[in-house]
Amino acid sequence: MRPSFLPRLVNGPFDDPGLFIPFLLEKRAIIFDLGDIYSLSTRDILKISHVFISHTHMDHFIGFDRLLRLFLGREHQLYLYGPEGFLKNVEGKLAGYSWNLVKHYSNLFALKVTEVHPDRMITRNYVCEKQFIPNSEDIKQSFNGFLHKEPVLSVSAEILDHSIPCLGFTIEERFHINIIKERVAGLGLDIGPWLNEFKQALYNNIDPDSEFEVKYGRKGSYKKRFILGDLAKRIALITPGQKVSYIVDAAYSKSNEAKIIELAKNSDHLFIEAAFLERDRDIAEKKCHLTAWQAGRIAGKAGVKQVTPFHFSPKYKGLQQLLETETLDSYHIHS
Repeated sequence: MRPSFLPRLVNGPFDDPGLFIPFLLEKRAIIFDLGDIYSLSTRDILKISHVFISHTHMDHFIGFDRLLRLFLGREHQLYLYGPEGFLKNVEGKLAGYSWNLVKHYSNLFALKVTEVHPDRMITRNYVCEKQFIPNSEDIKQSFNGFLHKEPVLSVSAEILDHSIPCLGFTIEERFHINIIKERVAGLGLDIGPWLNEFKQALYNNIDPDSEFEVKYGRKGSYKKRFILGDLAKRIALITPGQKVSYIVDAAYSKSNEAKIIELAKNSDHLFIEAAFLERDRDIAEKKCHLTAWQAGRIAGKAGVKQVTPFHFSPKYKGLQQLLETETLDSYHIHS
């Protein structure tokens, strides 16, 4: 079974945090956090449609400038989400540059920025050709845990305590559609763009008794009609969707632990900070970070299938294996 999401850490475990998640068979990706992103290729960065920022400490947000620079002059709408104060932080970044020439740009580039509060979300639009000065009223809506929804997937968040609000994230696929290629061939069909249309029909809950037309061959020159539900039974295997969670910069407390466990529950993969060894728990408490043992405990209690610790304190350079081992030992004990 091929996964739909292909998550990978942007940098090494001692460097700026960030999780890049490209989508299989799509020229599209999302990213959790924007630290130093120079390790990402321009091609990968330009795939990004949605950016989710845990908080705006420098190691989580300094990559915004590079992202902005690469998208300038391109036709694109970029969606950004962050915690309380995020709108002010984005506007501060944008105010650091002069925008007198952007009125000549022919392509529409815009930022749609959402700030997350415990009870509501506030969204503001920034259009490049208008020098990124918002010219419309804020959009306000209630916050129920979800930041973004579409037929295939959703991204949800919890507000955690890091002495400031800090967001933890989960991306979850509703269900996964596995195409059985041999059966497609057995129907005399090619593997092609029509399969994306077929998947979208299933995700959109189209009536299974409705007719579905398959266009295949060179430039879709051939056509065959099927009953959607029957075609699904013949060529697709429906399985539970993939779930990936990301947790950084959270104090160890009963409240944070409960929120993280609920958010990451049964994730296929949890990426979680393990900033300090348990022997330095007092430092972790002062800095509002998790120890490796605490990260493993949370992962085990959440029932995740795979855990990757990262965001290690530089004080442990050369001791990466100790942090990873402590996390995994705790994970197995608490699973």
